[in-house]
Amino acid sequence: MHRRMPGPVVAIVVGIVVALTALAAAAKEAAPEAADPALEARMTRITSELRCLVCQNQTIADSNADLAADLRRETRELLKQGKSDREVVDYMTARYGDFVLYRPPMRPTTVLLWFGPALMLAIGATVLVIVLRRRSRMTAAAFDPDDDDDDEAGAALAASGVVPRP
Repeated sequence: MHRRMPGPVVAIVVGIVVALTALAAAAKEAAPEAADPALEARMTRITSELRCLVCQNQTIADSNADLAADLRRETRELLKQGKSDREVVDYMTARYGDFVLYRPPMRPTTVLLWFGPALMLAIGATVLVIVLRRRSRMTAAAFDPDDDDDDEAGAALAASGVVPRP
């Protein structure tokens, strides 16, 4: 006994197949690499040293952002024009600032970037040592809870209707 699918179900299945076919047809092709493998290797080496301005935690070489793709294309074009690696990096730095570099140069404007984490660590260690020394000089009685605090807490609990356990 063969059962035929009702008309609406067939229409839905055909609609899904047509939609999936349209999606497959609209898929983009991968961006072509340079015809020259040496040029492509230089481009990859340079862009792996530059920060993606959109992602900020990825290099231009690793990022899938549209801006990163544009910067890779621009880097490739500059290299095709005969620019040196240094000239390409200088161009990107002039356009986007030192932030685009994963290893920014030591300058007065980047001193905090280079030494800020070590400075914060030193400040934290100093505060910890001071607090521990002060606590080591305190008597044991300074660490005992105050009886007045227990009485006030018990009164507050009793007033709220909560009975404290003995």
